[in-house]
Amino acid sequence: MNYRAVETTGEYVARLETGADWRAEIESLADAVEADAAWFTALGAVQDAECWFYDQEACEYYPIEFDEPLEVASCVGNVSRLEGDRFAHTHAVLSDEEGTAYAGHLNAATVWAGEVHMRVFEEPLEREYDETTELDLWL
Repeated sequence: MNYRAVETTGEYVARLETGADWRAEIESLADAVEADAAWFTALGAVQDAECWFYDQEACEYYPIEFDEPLEVASCVGNVSRLEGDRFAHTHAVLSDEEGTAYAGHLNAATVWAGEVHMRVFEEPLEREYDETTELDLWL
């Protein structure tokens, strides 16, 4: 296990813009507050979504697409640097009109309504390729 202590430099709340991309809005907030490392939580609703499932044997993401309104029951993630850009690693639990829940890595979604809380860390997090998982991980 790798770990380190973190110091926070600020906390922010934001309302995501209707019609915008969910993850891009979080990355825009990170840009606006100059967050090179952060943890966030969010909730709301989306008009559509694309989640990814990571197949651990194939070391490949597979998309799961939804072309319908969904509630964002929970959304968590972190902000770090990936190839020089701010990247919001975003996971979400989404539910449909019958309450059926779907979860995974949230790649893209169109915001209907969204609220986010972001806690910014002092030291940056930089993602680097990990040979074991074939993922870009930090620390």
